[in-house]
Amino acid sequence: MEEMQNQETPKMSSVEAEEFEMSHTDKLVGVFAEPGKTFSKMSKFPPKTADWIIPLVIIMIVALLSNIVMMSNPTIRMSVTEKTMKQVEKQFNDAIAKGQMTQEQANQQLESVRDRVSQSPTVASIALQAIGIVFVTFIVFFIVSGVFFLFAKSALKGEGTYKEAMVSYGLPHYIVVIQLIVMVIIAFVTNKFLSETSIGTFIDSDKTTIAGFLLSKLDVFTIWFYAVVAIGFAKMFKSNNTVKYVTTIFGIWIGFSLILFFLGKAVPILSWFTAM
Repeated sequence: MEEMQNQETPKMSSVEAEEFEMSHTDKLVGVFAEPGKTFSKMSKFPPKTADWIIPLVIIMIVALLSNIVMMSNPTIRMSVTEKTMKQVEKQFNDAIAKGQMTQEQANQQLESVRDRVSQSPTVASIALQAIGIVFVTFIVFFIVSGVFFLFAKSALKGEGTYKEAMVSYGLPHYIVVIQLIVMVIIAFVTNKFLSETSIGTFIDSDKTTIAGFLLSKLDVFTIWFYAVVAIGFAKMFKSNNTVKYVTTIFGIWIGFSLILFFLGKAVPILSWFTAM
């Protein structure tokens, strides 16, 4: 009789016997409080799409709203206009020096650019901006996740899938959400538009120089973000050596940024990538 009862009682798997899967809210809190422990628990269960797509959707919404809020401030909008005009004027002066356009053509186009840049955000411009944010965010996310995945699998011999790579890279984006909120607060305090929170941004360093490039990488939020991404990959790809993942992730980030920096020097139109 006892044997029949034992046979009828369903056995729990080892994972179920140890713990239940964390909710997304617990994972969100864990990214900030205990990333190592959080990703270790997550690695015991199949990766969930919600764990990377929810942070991305939130960051896209916050990015759009933060941009609208900052540009709604007349002083901040004026600072953006003046900074943009300086860059455009420099490009036009170079074109004039090369004989690609006349001074009269440059003056006409400068006025046209100033009128467009200084305008308050319209529904159409906000819609286009939203489409751009969605497109760029997803494209960059899938590419970067793929690059990290290839290194984790081939170079570091990790045991994980591309979906686990997406979760490892996606969930820490909650840190970027905090960064965007801090940027808006600082922007209103300083009356200055911010695209990042690096030391280089606060001292207005020239990102086209190597010194300015290096200063643009001294960003506490960005460093924190990539550190948590590295921890996520180490735990999700079943590694006991977190240091090698930290070294690899930071190496890819700096290495790729350097490539874009030198590409920007060679092809000026690509120079905006150095802000990544």
